[in-house]
Amino acid sequence: MTEIQILALYGLLVILTLILQATGGLTQLGMGYLLGSRDEGRTVSGIAGRLERALNNSVTAMVLFAPAVLLISITESSTNETLLAAQAFLIARIVYLPSYAFGIVGLRSLAWTVGIVATVALYLLAL
Repeated sequence: MTEIQILALYGLLVILTLILQATGGLTQLGMGYLLGSRDEGRTVSGIAGRLERALNNSVTAMVLFAPAVLLISITESSTNETLLAAQAFLIARIVYLPSYAFGIVGLRSLAWTVGIVATVALYLLAL
């Protein structure tokens, strides 16, 4: 598996997060609200709210992770270390999603930390 393939898998994980978040929103907000203009701001709570925040965090993580992977790919500087960092990022983000959704605070924070450290490592390895 390459770093680019890991980036693609992470993209699919973000899409899964979006689907789960939308499903939770549908349950709490109703189809009428979701199909409408949403001029009236409403919030969701519980797992749906945590999934919404996890989605926002996942998109931010993608914005940081994708350029690092693209730098590695464009410069053809893939090594065992860059692959390991990308794998650590993906595993951390896979752990992050359910730990945030189900409110497992310590595990969520650990997974986030591993993901950001792996991302920083990718940038440093790309230099």
